[in-house]
Amino acid sequence: MRRALTGPGPERDKAVQSLKAAGAAILAWAVAGWWWQAPLALMAPWTAVALVQSTVYRSLRTGLQQVVLIAAGTVLAAAAVGLTGNTMAAMALALPATVLLGNYGRFGDQGLYASTTALFVLVYGSWSGTDILHRLLETLLGAAIGIAVNALILPPVHLRDAHHALCRLPGDSAGLLRAMADEMRSGHDRSQAVEWHRRARRLTGRLAALRDARTWTRESYRLNPAHRIRRLPGPALPSTEWDAAWERVVDHLTSLTALLAEAAGERPRFAPPPDHVLADVPPLLDALADACEADCAALTRADEDEGRTDAARERRQALDRAWEAHRRLKARLAGQAGRDDETATSVGGLAAETRQLLHDLENARVT
Repeated sequence: MRRALTGPGPERDKAVQSLKAAGAAILAWAVAGWWWQAPLALMAPWTAVALVQSTVYRSLRTGLQQVVLIAAGTVLAAAAVGLTGNTMAAMALALPATVLLGNYGRFGDQGLYASTTALFVLVYGSWSGTDILHRLLETLLGAAIGIAVNALILPPVHLRDAHHALCRLPGDSAGLLRAMADEMRSGHDRSQAVEWHRRARRLTGRLAALRDARTWTRESYRLNPAHRIRRLPGPALPSTEWDAAWERVVDHLTSLTALLAEAAGERPRFAPPPDHVLADVPPLLDALADACEADCAALTRADEDEGRTDAARERRQALDRAWEAHRRLKARLAGQAGRDDETATSVGGLAAETRQLLHDLENARVT
């Protein structure tokens, strides 16, 4: 609640959708229960509150599914009573059929409405032709109110979620690179290196969150009547090529941390790089962290020409420092040639992974 009140973000979006759902249910009850005084007025708010979905398209699709399922549950329950003349026998006949219908994959999590509607019909004895008609009309009324509220009152656009996911990826990467640089300067151990690897692997979850956020954003524009006139929350998103470049960055960062973890500890799997080689790595990691932080700044200020230009300049300077540090690391590799094959292998792996990481970060610039 504090975050929803203090500034825009996912929490405020959730609060708005929750209030819209509650308002749609109250409005549906006011029409069906108070003004119309329908005998089964519960169906209208019950349907309306469920149809204030995360996108307008999803509201329409869910509304169609609910109308079909509620109609099917009502008809099957009434038919079962007509055939058996007994509520218990009708349950034994109708519920297996409605539960099976609700488990059909295309209905998703809406399938429960078929069996719960059948239960309402059977428990409350509302299976006459008039009751069935009222139930369907109230369902349609609730669906119309829920969809209208979601489409016309601040229709949801998930662009802010995508911006949040975009900024988390370079932000978390910068935090990991900075921690690696600081701990390597003070002499890291295997437990710290293993934690770096865990954090790098968690970045794949950020990539998955970004893909989901982009999918939700695209869906939120479908059938949205206000997306062309409503002020969108933030600048336009970078292309999906940016995502692909960052996927490669995460892969090489994961490989780099795995290499460092395997070369650390009392019984490493291969010879660790010498201390004088590792001394060249923290400046390289710090420069990579600066480049990632510049990406965060570019993403948050992408609608400001001056801010975007400053971020691009800072990013270029950081990458230049990183390439300079990498050249020193390569010189160390040349000095290891012919001395110790295992040590040369670990230093070569370190140089190769950081080189790939640098190339991919250059390709991951915000455009």
